[in-house]
Amino acid sequence: MNISIHIERLILDGLSLAQRDRSRLQAAIEEELARLLANGSLAVDLCTPGMLPRLTGGTLELTGDEEPRLLGKRIAEAIYGGIGV
Repeated sequence: MNISIHIERLILDGLSLAQRDRSRLQAAIEEELARLLANGSLAVDLCTPGMLPRLTGGTLELTGDEEPRLLGKRIAEAIYGGIGV
């Protein structure tokens, strides 16, 4: 199965992230989400072709001092929580 995901906007309320850390965060999210999708499966209602205009992922608590790679991993896990099983 081929899966194509396009995240137009990822809203991270309350997160203050330095400009220099944004690309590291993005790379970490992409890497972990790809790993989770390759090793897991999609929710049943997402297994049919089509587009979803919006999808709500899980939530996570932030301490304010997360390193971008770890934060990206946690964000990907929250996203996967909304699409995977």
